[in-house]
Amino acid sequence: MPNWFNLGKNDRSKFGRFLDKNELSQQEVVDNSKVSKSTISRLCQNDGFQPNMRTASKIIKAIRNLTGKNVDYDDFWSM
Repeated sequence: MPNWFNLGKNDRSKFGRFLDKNELSQQEVVDNSKVSKSTISRLCQNDGFQPNMRTASKIIKAIRNLTGKNVDYDDFWSM
């Protein structure tokens, strides 16, 4: 059975694929990190966009709270 919710997600970033794999919505990350929806969306689309350290730390903290996994900046973006 096809997964209709992943339509158009072929060019996902590492961050986007992590959210998909862990069944997290972008909105959950927005709500928990207080980072804008447009920023989270851009981070999920491709690997070319990287957040600044302040934004990244908010996102990492939210991901840790939502998943209980010990993720770090390097798991999604390169310095």
